[in-house]
Formats: sequence, structure tokens, C-alpha cells
Amino acid sequence: MTFGQKFVALHKLPLAKTMTNGQFCSLDRAPPFSYNKDNDRSGSLGHSITGRSLRYRKVFIMGKIDANKQLKESSLLRTAFEFFTTKGFSKTSISDIVGKAGVAKGTFYLYFKDKYDVRNRLISHKSSQLFRSALEELAPVLPELSFEERLLKILDNIIDQLNEDKSLLTFISKNLSWGIFKSALTSPTFDEDINFSHVYHQMLEEAPYKFRDPEVMLFMIVELVSSTCYSAILYSDPCSLDQLKPYLYDAVRLIIDQHREK
Repeated sequence: MTFGQKFVALHKLPLAKTMTNGQFCSLDRAPPFSYNKDNDRSGSLGHSITGRSLRYRKVFIMGKIDANKQLKESSLLRTAFEFFTTKGFSKTSISDIVGKAGVAKGTFYLYFKDKYDVRNRLISHKSSQLFRSALEELAPVLPELSFEERLLKILDNIIDQLNEDKSLLTFISKNLSWGIFKSALTSPTFDEDINFSHVYHQMLEEAPYKFRDPEVMLFMIVELVSSTCYSAILYSDPCSLDQLKPYLYDAVRLIIDQHREK
């Protein structure tokens, strides 16, 4: 087994993921190479060992560079989210973000095109975190449920998360459009983010019936839930969230039923 294979086995990660996440072994953990020139008159073994050693170090150095890049990107996103949820998106400047994150303005443009790109990436990442948390918590019960009940369970969990984090609700609701949300479903920001589009289509495939225009169905549900929950959670208008939920879920069931092929 090569050293690279031992490292991947040790961390139980595929090498590709190891590299993209920047999870690398420190250089001083590389195994020592011994070379006795008396046993290698041709010198080929020495060249082979030197080449392998340099290749491993190049891999680890590239991994470290990737890790540093991801740390800077994460720092910029985290700082931007703090400003967007306290100062407001329109009042936040790129100078605010880079100043608090401690990076040069030129570094910002290595990762993002502009402030709107940061916002969209944040919506994608935060939305994915909501879905991921819901799926992990509901994993034991979802397989036993119908398509309709699975979707309602996921929605209920996400609504409860937003009720607990009103600043996140405000940020997502004020800046969410179907185009941005669709991008969030299909283009995860980080490796650990969930591609909910895959989850949704798997749920559709496992359903015992077919649906007409499943994307339109999801659009209707997302628009309904986001618009009604915003007022109920923040202002208890026209009623509290607990009072709203039964009506909301009945409406979601109707949307699903209307799209089910008869």
C-alpha cells in the first residue's frame, strides 16, 4: 500500500474529497524514506524515491492551498451574512465585508463577482443547511412515509428552524426569488451542502404515482410557504404560526393533489 493509500484509508475519505476540502496530512507525517546506495548501483531507486517524495509533498501543498482558499471564502461569507442580517443588504458595502474579514478588496473578487453574488451564494448555502438539518433529523421516519407526508415533514421541520432563527428568515425571505432558490437547489456552494434537487427527484421516483409539472408544483409550494410563514412568524399576522400550520398544510396537500396524474 502506498503512503497516499494509507493516508486516504486512515481518514476514510476518497482522495478527491480530501483535496477539495483541504484535509491534508502535514508534511512531517510523510513516511521516512531510506536509501542505501550500496544496494542500488544504478541509482534508479534513489531517483524513484525522490520522485515519489516530491509528488506526495506537491499533493499536500496543493491541499493546503485549497484549504486556505476555502477558509478565506468561508470568512467572507460569514462576515457578509453578519452584515446583511444586522445592517441590511442595501446598506452593506464590499468595503464593510473585507474590512471586517481582514482581507484585501482584490481578494474578494477572487471569490465573488459582486455583492449580489455573495448574497445568492449565502442563500444557496443557508437553504442547503436547512434542508440538510431537516433530512438528518427526519432520516429514521422518512422512508416509511408517503411522498406527500415526506414533503410535509420536511417543510414543517424547516419552518420550525426558521421560527427559531428569525434573522435567517428575514434574510432569505427578503432576498429570495424562484431563480435564486432554484439555483440553491441545484448548485451547492460547498461540498457538504445538499443538492435538494436530487432528493426531490428521488422522492418523485419513489412515489407510487406520477406528477404533472413537478417543478411547477414545487414552485407553488415554496411561494405559498415562504409568503405565509413570513408574516405569521414575525408578526403573528393574520394568526400565530401554530394556528396557520393546519391551513397551510391542507393547501399544500391540495397543490400536490392537483398535480398528481389521475
